[in-house]
Amino acid sequence: MAGAAERNLPRARPRRSRRVRQIVGTLLLLPAIGFVLVLGLALVYSAVMPPSTLMLGRWLMLQPVSRDPVPLSGIAPALVLAVIASEDQRFCLDHGVDFSAIRDVVDDEDSPSRGASTIAMQTVKNVFLWPGRSYIRKAVEIPLALALDTLWGKRRMMEIYLNVAEWGDGIYGAQAASRHWFGKDASRLSRAEAALLAAVLPNPILRSAGRPSPGVRRRAARIQAMMGQVEGLTSCVRR
Repeated sequence: MAGAAERNLPRARPRRSRRVRQIVGTLLLLPAIGFVLVLGLALVYSAVMPPSTLMLGRWLMLQPVSRDPVPLSGIAPALVLAVIASEDQRFCLDHGVDFSAIRDVVDDEDSPSRGASTIAMQTVKNVFLWPGRSYIRKAVEIPLALALDTLWGKRRMMEIYLNVAEWGDGIYGAQAASRHWFGKDASRLSRAEAALLAAVLPNPILRSAGRPSPGVRRRAARIQAMMGQVEGLTSCVRR
């Protein structure tokens, strides 16, 4: 009996080792599978306007969502210009990620993380990822932004961004925001109204475009002044 037990010992170790390798292999494979699934969805979203993860969360909680998707041609160029001036002045020049801005944020701990977040990165976060700040989310966000900037192109990226951005409690997209705050279609936004909408994007729940605080008005005035300076950097979204 003792001899039989000893003969079985060497066999048990390879089995355990094989099982460990299988588990490790599966864990390493999961991110790759997730990335492929996201790219598959991204191909669908090349033609279909996606919801944001915040919208999906509200629907699951049976909370109202106000959104009316419109093509980029149905949005005033002033709003495109305002969000580029406010959020990502190198939008037409980068490839979805501004690595120099990321390095600046890493070097300066007091620098706001949003300063390194391009429109492509924000779109990826809104459509595929979760809110909040974490290095894990950023590690996923960066390669996805690079991939989708190539897959979608600049016009489609901007189109999706302006249709999933949050502009108030349950208010998503430029059309719903324009109708809610200004009583007009997004195609008829003035430069001042566009600047107000861009000014509230960092915190659309605490800031209001329709009832702007003095701080929001000051920020909107700065954005409106910058709009004239970056107008020559928006060729990638023009037709």
